[in-house]
Amino acid sequence: MTQPSIDTVRNALIATPGQRFMLADRPTRHPDLFEDKKEARTSLEEDAAAIDELQDKLYADRTRALLVILQGMDCAGKSGTIRSVFARTSPLGMQVTAFKAPTAQELARDFLWRVHAAAPPRGFIGIHDRSHYEDVLVVKVRDTAPADVIGARYEQINAFEKLLEDTGTKVLKFMLNLGHEKQGERLRERLEEPHKHWKFNPADLEDRARWDDFMAAYETAVRRCSTTHAPWYIVPSDSRSRRKAMVARIVRGALEDMQLDWPDPGHRPGDFDFD
Repeated sequence: MTQPSIDTVRNALIATPGQRFMLADRPTRHPDLFEDKKEARTSLEEDAAAIDELQDKLYADRTRALLVILQGMDCAGKSGTIRSVFARTSPLGMQVTAFKAPTAQELARDFLWRVHAAAPPRGFIGIHDRSHYEDVLVVKVRDTAPADVIGARYEQINAFEKLLEDTGTKVLKFMLNLGHEKQGERLRERLEEPHKHWKFNPADLEDRARWDDFMAAYETAVRRCSTTHAPWYIVPSDSRSRRKAMVARIVRGALEDMQLDWPDPGHRPGDFDFD
């Protein structure tokens, strides 16, 4: 199998900080990274096993954490990515948060309050299905906050993510880039396939009707918030198997970069009487 290197995947998908970014220039399908779906699935299985071992070391070390942020339009594959990339990972060292519309309690506080509370403690992998970026995406498209308030949030987000990075939490941000036509097919599947009926929400069609506005909002968010400490990765998501494999490659790479090892407890068998 020809498995692309982690750096190859990173370089292909990163929205390089400080450089021109146009979402329209990014493909929703990228067969060059994985020639076929079988190769993608094999790569995913290998990386999922490696992520499991690395997460064990992260949990034992307890000095760092990893936060994985998944953003994308409905049907982009956020939950499917979580299920597959972390299929082998022990839930004891993971925290998954799916952000919905904010509650009255959350609205009474700053927009980052509920997100900071869900940041993973040291030793854990935290996964956010949607995130604080909803407050510069949905809020912007639906015009539910003043423009100046939304405009200030980009730098507030950058400062928040820098705080996490500076205190030991690596932030990985993935925009699952799904094509408009492919989203239509997947929304239709939710009514055609019985096991997906529960996923269908007519309100999703309202956001679909605002597709261009959402793409513009995503473009601005990526351009303003792809930083050296927390860059955005734009993941082609028309192919489910390739999308999962790409994310797994980058997650594995982030954990390997931490150079994790089993901590020395400072004790040896001869220090104790086990008889």
